[in-house]
Amino acid sequence: MRKRSLVLAGLCVPVLAAAGALPAQAIIGGHESNAAYSFMGSFQPDYPAPPRADGHGCGVEVLAPQWVLTASHCAGKNPTNARNGVPQGWKVRVGSLDTTSGGEVAEVDHYYRLATSQDEGGFWGKDVALLHLSTPVRAEPVRIASATPEPGSPVRMLGWGMTCDGPDCYPTRLHEADSEVQPVAECPSVSAANELCIGSRDGSVAAANMDSGGPALVRDNAGWAVAGVVTGPGGGTDDPTIYTDVTPHADWINGIIDGTAVPPDDVIPNVEGAVDLNACVGSVIRTPDSRPEDPALMLTNGHCVEGQRPAPGAAVLDQPADRPVPIADRQGYPRVTARANRLLYATMTGTDIALYRLDQTYGGLAAAGAKVFQLATTPVRPGDPLSMAYPSKRFSCTAEAVVPHLREGGYDQHDSIRYATTPDCDPWPGTSGAALLTADGNTVAGIHNTHNVDGAQCTDDNPCEVAPDGTVTAVKGRAYGQQVAGIAACLGDGSTVDLSRPGCALTGAKSR
Repeated sequence: MRKRSLVLAGLCVPVLAAAGALPAQAIIGGHESNAAYSFMGSFQPDYPAPPRADGHGCGVEVLAPQWVLTASHCAGKNPTNARNGVPQGWKVRVGSLDTTSGGEVAEVDHYYRLATSQDEGGFWGKDVALLHLSTPVRAEPVRIASATPEPGSPVRMLGWGMTCDGPDCYPTRLHEADSEVQPVAECPSVSAANELCIGSRDGSVAAANMDSGGPALVRDNAGWAVAGVVTGPGGGTDDPTIYTDVTPHADWINGIIDGTAVPPDDVIPNVEGAVDLNACVGSVIRTPDSRPEDPALMLTNGHCVEGQRPAPGAAVLDQPADRPVPIADRQGYPRVTARANRLLYATMTGTDIALYRLDQTYGGLAAAGAKVFQLATTPVRPGDPLSMAYPSKRFSCTAEAVVPHLREGGYDQHDSIRYATTPDCDPWPGTSGAALLTADGNTVAGIHNTHNVDGAQCTDDNPCEVAPDGTVTAVKGRAYGQQVAGIAACLGDGSTVDLSRPGCALTGAKSR
């Protein structure tokens, strides 16, 4: 199966746009719509917020007074990638030409996804979701097409997708284009049944970034009917667009809408306290001596700092910082979003940690109900159970061994934690910085930092264990974390880092 990216969702990288300048029309090759479509809507989630001022992320179509259709990967913007569940801060605006005014606005109180990225085969051919509205809308619904449109069938495409490659290319006015269904061979990225190739063969008429979930409309009994929803690019900027054919999924759709086959909600793991740092993870920590009025501290990896990483053998001290710190609630949505305003300490030598000072105090976070973890003062031992606090799940791990000497690239770390390899403990790139929690679920005993990607010895992304006699062991897939018990000895009053304190042994400590 070919690899393919979902590049048309509201929060994804605009690959179609980035490949070259697009015409000044959303829905490439189209034009502004002259009249509103009562069933057409804009999906506007507060979290994660789309990167545009109008809040538009994906297209939706009203199928019933309290039901709208979209793409599954659009509803996949829930923090834990759940199939079915209750969102926070999602809304739709329907029946308007403009994403910012007019029509009707309704909150979304439930989502149901036919497929997720974790399914065998992924979304392909099943990129369909239903959103339930908390209140009914008056908009006239659109029907599901009665049959799959054949190649050559005329279709109309709608959306508020990007008009060009740049920050000012987000139209608030609805656009449309008339085109046709192409043979699937015209979309090189088609990799599953139940997908449609729609647009011009040269890509001059196609969907653009942020048109995901938008419809391919056909005439059915003299009215419009939706035959497909935007899934992804056909292969590049010179190809049509892939739409998921919704007609084979009509029974699934109707069973949910009429209440005869409603799937149960997923069991959402408790991910409270994890901080999503975009490709890394953090956690807010305190010591027994921390006071309510002290600025809160966030812990992550030294290799997760923004800008220049700490050099081998060195530490970075007291540097300005400005990065958001969204502290997750139990379902992964931000309970509180603080900001890190100072990088107090970072190193990748001896250990792999960074400490940031936040713009909020421990007392303020407690009042807002944000989770703050306790920093352990005793080291992890072999056999200790550990849970890894990632924003979308909790890994269940066990400390298999404490490795005296770990080497990766030009960095050496000591007393590293090696996890037993199990299906429940399989960290991937992006889990760096995740807290390793003790059995109480409240104490940070370590911090995940690396795993051996391809079995190489001691190179970047391929850590190795070095025995006292110089013997090197590198095993593909082995994962490691770092001890944090020594951090508390280096923390002074007011959440400061003081490397001169007695017992402080971090890299750069004056007492060494």
